[in-house]
Parts: sequence; C-alpha cells; structure tokens
Amino acid sequence: MLPGKEYLDSKILIVDDLQENVRLLNSLLRSMGYYDIYTSTDPREVLGLYKDTKPDLVLLDLNMPHLDGFQVMEQIMEVEKDSYASIMILTAQADQKVRIKALEAGAQDFLSKPFDLIEVNLRIRKMLEIKNLNKQVLENNLNLEKAVQKRTLELQEKTLELEETRMETIYRLGRAAEFRDNDTGMHVVRMSRFSQKLAEKFGLNHEQCEQILHASPMHDVGKIGIPDRVLLKPGKLNAEEWEIMKTHSAIGAQILSRGKHKLTKLAKTIALCHHEKWDGSGYPNGLSGSKIPLEARIVSIADCFDALTSERPYKQAWSIEDAMKEMDRVNGISFDPDLMKAFHEILPDILKLKNELPDEERRGSEPRGEDLLI
Repeated sequence: MLPGKEYLDSKILIVDDLQENVRLLNSLLRSMGYYDIYTSTDPREVLGLYKDTKPDLVLLDLNMPHLDGFQVMEQIMEVEKDSYASIMILTAQADQKVRIKALEAGAQDFLSKPFDLIEVNLRIRKMLEIKNLNKQVLENNLNLEKAVQKRTLELQEKTLELEETRMETIYRLGRAAEFRDNDTGMHVVRMSRFSQKLAEKFGLNHEQCEQILHASPMHDVGKIGIPDRVLLKPGKLNAEEWEIMKTHSAIGAQILSRGKHKLTKLAKTIALCHHEKWDGSGYPNGLSGSKIPLEARIVSIADCFDALTSERPYKQAWSIEDAMKEMDRVNGISFDPDLMKAFHEILPDILKLKNELPDEERRGSEPRGEDLLI
C-alpha cells in the first residue's frame, strides 16, 4: 500500500549510528515514494540538521554514542516547545520501561528492528497523518487567533471611535451653552482643565480626574434654556432676572437626566450642584459642606476663578490678585476650605494653563450678579 499523495512531499530525517540501518530505511522509504529524506549517523549534528530541514518526521535510534536518543529528543523538544515534534523510535528493545521513558521524552511511536516493509509503511503513514492533522489544527488556531485579534482591534477602534464621539458631543454641548454669552467658548476648556488639575492635587485617582475633565464642560448647559433677554442682558440683573438665571442649574440637570453613561451622570451632578455654597446659601437646593458632591465643589472653584479673570461682553477681566482676594474672602462661605488651600498651591499651574488657552480680545463694562460671589 503506497502512502497518499499528500504525504509524498513530507520531509523525513533518519538518525541511526549504524550506516546499514540508515541505508536500509532510506531504501525502504524511497520504494514507498518518499524522496525528501535526510540522514545522520552522528547524533551530535542532529540539532542543527533538524533546525535546517524542519522535518515532518524523525526516525530516531535510542542506543547511540556521544548522545543517546533521549538526549536528542530533549534537544528537539526544546526547539518545538511551542509546536509539535513527530518522533518515531527505532529500537530492537521490547523493554516496557524503555518504551514508557521514550514516550515521556516526546516519542509518539516505535518501529521495531529488524524492519518490516509493511509495518514501516503503515506506521510512517499514520505518523504523517497525525503530523498533518496537528499542522492543520495549529494553522486553524493561528488563523482563529489572527481573526480574533483583528476583530478585537476592530472592536477597540469602534469603541474608541464611540468614546471620541461621546467626548466630542459632550464638549460641543458645553460649548453650545457657553457660546450664548461667551463667543469664544474657551471658558469651558479652561475651567475643565483647572478642575482636572485641582482634582489631581486633591488626591483623586486618574480615572476620577479624567471623568471631571470630560464632564465639567457641561456645567452650564442649562443656559440653553435661559431667555436671551436675561442671559445676554448687559449690566446687572434685577431680582426677577436673577431668579430666572439661577434656574440654569436645574435645567442643565434635567437636560442630562436621561443619560445612562457614568460620565453623563457625573455631568448632571456637576450641572445641578456647582452653584451650591459651602455654608448652604447656594442654589438650587441649599446644600452645605460635604453634602455638596466633591466634583461640584471642585468645579465651583475652577469655574469662578476663570469667570472672574476672563472678559465677557458685559465685564472686564479681574486681575489675578483681585480674583484670589475675592475668592479668599468667601472661603468657607462659598468654597470648601481644603479645596481652596489646594487651589492656592497649584495656582502657578492654573495660570500657565490660562495663558495657553486665551480668549480673543474684547472690551466689557461692569460685572453682573452671577460673577459676584456673595
């Protein structure tokens, strides 16, 4: 019985210290149609020959000088530790312990001496079938792994794209509100960076700081719902107008209330609570102290500092010194004292960010009620 055509191109390596055995096996294999055959009578050269030829099957004698078959198998198994080595032992020994030791060392089958043509044919064919099946499994696994990696990369890219889209939507929503009374929209960029820096200084972890960075631009999104006659009024607001203006916190929370993402939930909290004051005199719910969410307390300081030190259509920018004096004056009234201490410590970093993100030049007049701290 001749081997299937698919195996005739298989590479076979014969290792036996007896030249007559090598010649005999070589002749038998060629008579069966195998021609890609490599031989060695010196076990010391097998490792290099194996690496060079990458045979599909090794016919290996156990009893050899210099290196026995077990030592040769150890070398081969080291090369194929992440793959599959097809090794058939050539032996005249029927000792069960030897066979078990050979199997444990990496052999898959045995070919008894003296060689029988039919047995050689059947056993080699079976070994090559197993080798081929193993090769197919490895190739399938590799292809599957590549497919999984490709799909994973695609999903990661889609996830990143969705996250970037979410971030852009959040940012643009914040700027949309800000554009209504600040035509450059840079306030939301600066105050969000200030908020992130203050959160870092206060000891929040990286994820929390990133969440504040991306949620804080929506702090004034409720301004979308404030009438132009109030939002764009030059000069001070009267009492009725001020009450209307104060509703922007609740409006912002309502706009964000259906969001299920944790970032949107945080943005809702900040929008609702960033005008609450440490002493409970803020709005809309009169929260005080630690009852005010920490993120809102952080944004409150960052928002106020940038609002005071920035020009608006209705006011000129305050100096850094005047702004800090005013914020210190209401420390413990409007602001969390511990956060204000941290803000003082990072003021050089805040000023650096402010210089990196300037507004266009403009002229204004007097401050409005929303820019005064008490």
